[in-house]
Amino acid sequence: MKILVLNCGSSSIKYKLFDMTTKEVIAQGGIEKIGLKGSFLKLTLPNGEKKILEKDIPEHTIGVEFILNTLTHPEYGAIKSLDEINAVGHRMVHGGERFSESVLLNKEVLEAFAACNDLAPLHNPANLKGVNAVSAILPDIPQVGVFDTAFHQTMPDYAYMYAIPHELYEKYGVRRYGFHGTSHRYVSKRVCEFLGVNPVGQKIITCHIGNGGSIAAIKDGKCMDTTMGLTPLEGLMMGTRSGDIDAGAVTFIMEKEGLNTTGVSNLLNKKSGVLGISGVSSDMRELLAACAAGNEKAILAEKMYYYRIKKYIGAYAAALGGVDIILFTGGVGENQMECRREVCKDMEFMGIELDNEVNAKVHGEEAIISTPASKVKVVVIPTDEELLIASDTMDILKK
Repeated sequence: MKILVLNCGSSSIKYKLFDMTTKEVIAQGGIEKIGLKGSFLKLTLPNGEKKILEKDIPEHTIGVEFILNTLTHPEYGAIKSLDEINAVGHRMVHGGERFSESVLLNKEVLEAFAACNDLAPLHNPANLKGVNAVSAILPDIPQVGVFDTAFHQTMPDYAYMYAIPHELYEKYGVRRYGFHGTSHRYVSKRVCEFLGVNPVGQKIITCHIGNGGSIAAIKDGKCMDTTMGLTPLEGLMMGTRSGDIDAGAVTFIMEKEGLNTTGVSNLLNKKSGVLGISGVSSDMRELLAACAAGNEKAILAEKMYYYRIKKYIGAYAAALGGVDIILFTGGVGENQMECRREVCKDMEFMGIELDNEVNAKVHGEEAIISTPASKVKVVVIPTDEELLIASDTMDILKK
């Protein structure tokens, strides 16, 4: 069975084609700058070589069609015919309270998903464009939606509610939903397989650390709390997002700077975080280089970034009544030893002992980076959200 996974953004489409017999990725790539000048498709050939194909891509249907034509291309393709694709799995960002698991996409489901557009105005409409594009080109192929928020629907009400008038939750659904759910679900399951333990009975803190970042507290395989909220803005300090900030500070800034809601959203989502503090970059690799050069603002940004992660680990250990496994994933979590080292520093009181020699050698592979004597297992597990989406899609087709 071959499953195509699509992740559609407002101006981009990422894709992977899986042969689920072996769970092998047989084609992957992405389109950038949809609707803009200089749009292109970048794909990875079987030998690992990158290839860029330029084309005018004014909207998503043409983008999906370009991807499908590339998959069957005599030189770059991985399949001979589109008939070889059995289904398409989509990453769907915000399912609200309606979706707690992956579902086959039909008219009723898509209408319910569209009703969540107010909660994710940048992401949900783009996801729908991808679904509609596939429907237009391959009307008979089954499509499955895998929701970013679904894994966090097991949070108890005392964890997801905001302390604001309850009627705002009843009228508008204002509550904490959480994101990166496909990643947290995948790695929390995978780490138990890797360590040979049953998820039931395990208290796990998963740290998805990248340009966007979130942490989840997981007990018995179920999410009990997570750092992101109504939107992906809450929680950790991120590449360009502020993370936690006093709402009073937001209204103060709005008044002083004369900002409307769009302006303050742009400030907190695109101009803050690591970029806003350092003035250098939102990329942690560039930040580390600036720190090494003695840039004081970059050093401050780095300290703030690590501190927020450490603080939430402590909070979630308390919320879970202890912790058995701390897991790092995401671009920074998987590849940046400095992040893992600084976050775990001085955490021996919690039973965390990092093996710094092992930690320094781990870049993007599954590994235990704590010492044998550590009471808490500290582990790196590369995330594979696309494989989870493909697996969910295959499971639904078999029902």
